Amino acid sequence: MMIYNADNGTQNMEETEMDYIVFGKGHKPLIFIPGLGDSLKSVKGSALMFSFLYRMFAHDYRVYVFSRKNKLKPNCSTRDMAADLAWAMKQLGIEKAHVVGISQGGMIAQYLAADFAERVEKLVLAVTLCRQNETSRSVISHWITLAEQNDFQELFADMAEKIYTPWRVRIQRPFNPILARILRPKSLNNFIIQAQACLSHDSSVLVTGIRCPVLVVGGDQDQVIGKDSAGELARLIPGSQLKIYQGYGHSAYEEARDFNRVVFEFLKD
Repeated sequence: MMIYNADNGTQNMEETEMDYIVFGKGHKPLIFIPGLGDSLKSVKGSALMFSFLYRMFAHDYRVYVFSRKNKLKPNCSTRDMAADLAWAMKQLGIEKAHVVGISQGGMIAQYLAADFAERVEKLVLAVTLCRQNETSRSVISHWITLAEQNDFQELFADMAEKIYTPWRVRIQRPFNPILARILRPKSLNNFIIQAQACLSHDSSVLVTGIRCPVLVVGGDQDQVIGKDSAGELARLIPGSQLKIYQGYGHSAYEEARDFNRVVFEFLKD
């Protein structure tokens, strides 16, 4: 794939693999860590799509988007996932990078910056939290129940209702049954493991020790992690910057038109 030098890759580790994609003409490494949706479909085969979505970064950076391991052990934590990512970075010769973590990816990124500080130069934490609250616990527990019942159609619909802004929900709602059939994964096991890892995530003590520059991004209508999670995270990380999108929820990173520009300017500053 010649557009943006986009390519798909796989890193063998233990008895499984970790899929990733890479694109961009720059030399500075930039890592994106996607959210819980990554458990339903890894980034494998999506290099061209991601390179288009994040094309703003392609000139200045060599951009990597990492999935979790294809087979996760039960009770795998967000901290374990951060250790997996640090290992993959080492194997690929990425000594230090700017890191953007979205939703659960932001939880993983917190541990990456805390446990492997030498590998993170700047950090963006988008629509994420450092510990659970009543909203996140209720929503994610419900998703786990639906996944355990193998009711992907209802899971897909409820995720869409909670994640997106009302106008997009209205537009997408009639198509949810069709999309659910098309996008249904072979197994929901990884989703359940990753969702349980979200519920057990608590980095509230460790994030106070993060010393690299940090930008925290949230939406004031977030129905997944609660509207106050971004503010709490920013208060705990010394010197961090906070950007709250008014009128946006958990999909602020996708629906807010200037999200990539805000991240780009923070990283380049």
